[in-house]
Amino acid sequence: MYSSLPADPPPIRAPFHAPVAHLIRGGVVEGVHHGSVVVLDAGGDVRFELGDIEAACYPRSALKPLQAVAMLRAGLPLDGALLSLAAASHSGEQRHLSGTRRILERAGLTEDHLRNIPDLPFGPAVRDTWVREGRPPSRLAHNCSGKHAAMLYTARLNGWSLDGYLDPAHPLQQAIAEIVEDLTGQRVATVTVDGCGAPLFAVSLRGLAVAAARLTTAAPGTPEARVADAMREHAEMASGSGRDVAALMRAVPGLLAKDGFEGVQVAALPDGRAVAVKIADGASRARVPVTAGALARAGVDAPSLAAFAGEPLLGGGRPVGEVRPVPALDPVAASACA
Repeated sequence: MYSSLPADPPPIRAPFHAPVAHLIRGGVVEGVHHGSVVVLDAGGDVRFELGDIEAACYPRSALKPLQAVAMLRAGLPLDGALLSLAAASHSGEQRHLSGTRRILERAGLTEDHLRNIPDLPFGPAVRDTWVREGRPPSRLAHNCSGKHAAMLYTARLNGWSLDGYLDPAHPLQQAIAEIVEDLTGQRVATVTVDGCGAPLFAVSLRGLAVAAARLTTAAPGTPEARVADAMREHAEMASGSGRDVAALMRAVPGLLAKDGFEGVQVAALPDGRAVAVKIADGASRARVPVTAGALARAGVDAPSLAAFAGEPLLGGGRPVGEVRPVPALDPVAASACA
């Protein structure tokens, strides 16, 4: 445990976001994405910040690695690919569906026990095939089904209620809240419901980056290290084929990265350097270029980030521009400043 006395919760306010990315078409800035960015050095101090890194925000699925740590601490006996799946926002590929079934089978449960909402697969290609085949939304196909299966398994092992496992007052969710506060070093500002139906805890962007760094710097064999190792080794199980977050982990050795809806991204290196990003309008197209700039600010070499530094814009079917991070976050310039 890191602290028996977490700091005060982050303030709940309208965040003071700043411009973080430009939509450039034909050499003209056509649009601006606002957001906030924090970069921590290996000692946990703020190395760079832009926008509002202290206001309460919802990490969305970027919180899943912390939820997985809490479940391991509560006795969840998963490792490797299945542990990565427990922390996943998966694409709904066959490996994800089969893995979720395996977790449920180990718990002596079935898909009917899941309480996440039915959905189509998150991956566009998988979803298109699903629709062509006339398959309806299912709880198993939902991108959070691996996490929910692991939650049920943890509840079953501890003799806790299965029907109420998503209630914020449930012992499982109370245990998760404690770990969130432990790893972020701050009390939760408020609790709401995530898209999948699970409790969602509001922390600051800086707290999210601190938590990610604590996973990547944890001693071998600890729950934190086990989650980080599983996600890095099985990056596509935590996301899916062709997903940017998996590609980012492959491109930067030792990087742990997790995305979340509404433009959230967190990433941490083995020495404790960490970044967290929130795009104010939730646009995923700005999330990756801004994250690349933040990693460059953290000292990651620009060549490994080149493929992530811009999101192409098309005109008439050909590239005519791109979404680029603002100059303060441009990977080339940021690397020169690192």
